[in-house]
Amino acid sequence: MPNRLRPSLVAVSLLAGFLMPALAEDTAPPAPDPSSPTAIVPAPASAPLTLEDCVQRALEHGFDIEIQRYTPAIAKASVDIARGSFFPTLALTGSQSHSNTGPIGSAPGTKSDARLFNLGITELLQTGTSVSVSTSFDRSESNPNAFTSFYNPAYTSDVTVAVTQPLLRGAGIGVTTATLNRARIGRQRAGFDFQARALDIVQQTEGDYYNLVYAREQLSVFKVSLDLANRLLEEAQAKRTVGTATDIDVLQAQVGVANARSNVLSSEKSVKDTGDALLALIGRFELDTPLGTAKFADFNGQLPVIESSYQLAMRNQPDYISAKMQLDQFKLDLSVTKDALKPTLNLNGALGFNGTKGSGYDSFNNAANRDNNSWQVGFTLSYPWGQVSDRGRYHQSLAILNQQTLTVRQLEQSILVQVRSAVRAVETNNEKVKIAALAAEFSAKQYDLEAARFAAGLATSRDVLQTQSDLENARVAELQARITLQNSISALHRLEGSSLERYHLALPE
Repeated sequence: MPNRLRPSLVAVSLLAGFLMPALAEDTAPPAPDPSSPTAIVPAPASAPLTLEDCVQRALEHGFDIEIQRYTPAIAKASVDIARGSFFPTLALTGSQSHSNTGPIGSAPGTKSDARLFNLGITELLQTGTSVSVSTSFDRSESNPNAFTSFYNPAYTSDVTVAVTQPLLRGAGIGVTTATLNRARIGRQRAGFDFQARALDIVQQTEGDYYNLVYAREQLSVFKVSLDLANRLLEEAQAKRTVGTATDIDVLQAQVGVANARSNVLSSEKSVKDTGDALLALIGRFELDTPLGTAKFADFNGQLPVIESSYQLAMRNQPDYISAKMQLDQFKLDLSVTKDALKPTLNLNGALGFNGTKGSGYDSFNNAANRDNNSWQVGFTLSYPWGQVSDRGRYHQSLAILNQQTLTVRQLEQSILVQVRSAVRAVETNNEKVKIAALAAEFSAKQYDLEAARFAAGLATSRDVLQTQSDLENARVAELQARITLQNSISALHRLEGSSLERYHLALPE
């Protein structure tokens, strides 16, 4: 082939692989031409690795989500602990005693035996009322008979009902159930905290997935650069043979090949590292599992609106909802500390029936006849002098509540600021992708022209290497713009709390 035709054919071939309508959003870019020396040829087809599959696996098998699953379980146990105070408490006691006294002078010695059993049930009602029901059974025997009772052995049984009702401090359902209600709110908060962690995992999975795509695409760019550097070296050596190139041209081409190889080696390591990071997130000790083909998600071009995204965030973001629920918990704490400022005034009442007979059965029948009964009514009043501790707890709870109120308001403003910034980031990064694609197209054209000039003897290998480096940087910049756009979209979805819904995922209750 004549030497004059070869540069022209090379230039035409190069231009054919890179003429893309970068700014045309409605037209899909043409497939790369494998015959073009600057075309990035995709890797052989394999099982696709979709982002949806990675998110699903991360939420089903990842360590992070499994660790977080214990948080709702712990909160549920706290509710059971608080509920336990309103369940009856059963108490059973028993004892047996024996005494033996030797004779004193002419008085004979004595022996006595006693057995006592007590059974009682105590329950705290949600009104603050404490109710207890108890029964006892006592058997006493003495030899000789030292009891005033007619019976020896004597059986005594009784049934007693006692009630304690707070009238000031501790009275009412609100104060009594405050701990239980706080635990219930804590259980709900744990659910939202679990959801927040799931959203974080989704965002992290998206980031690691796109990092893998970026690393692979960057490796393809560097491999093309290595091919171009090798072709330049071959051409420089051929031109030196015919006397149209110098040793400096060949040496510069060799340096270009060495730099390109170094970039390929670093990029291959990056591909392996990003793959391990993704596998560690979506599985457990599956680092040798091959990962299929991955790609950037196609952006539909529909830009977000600040007001709509902010409303989504205020309605769905679990961090904000959890913060407001914590505010309700602090309100309960304040009500308890405020109630503690009241004096303790309890009304006590008890009613009992008892009976004594020569047998256990008769003693219970005698108690049931209510011939022997007793009752008691009283009150208890206490008031700590100065109430230094109680007042300190009240003012502390009030300060914490006011602090959390401001924190929630600050969070609302922070969400608005973050949403506004995130929406602008999507808009800006979308434009940057278009600009970077256009810059890569122009760099490809510039390289094609410089390569043609070198083939025609109008440029040095150093000029070609410089344009090759510019082309490589432009392509990497385009990849960086694309991953930055995807990450900004992912961050916006995290702020909106809509990531799970977009993947049609539901968390377990």
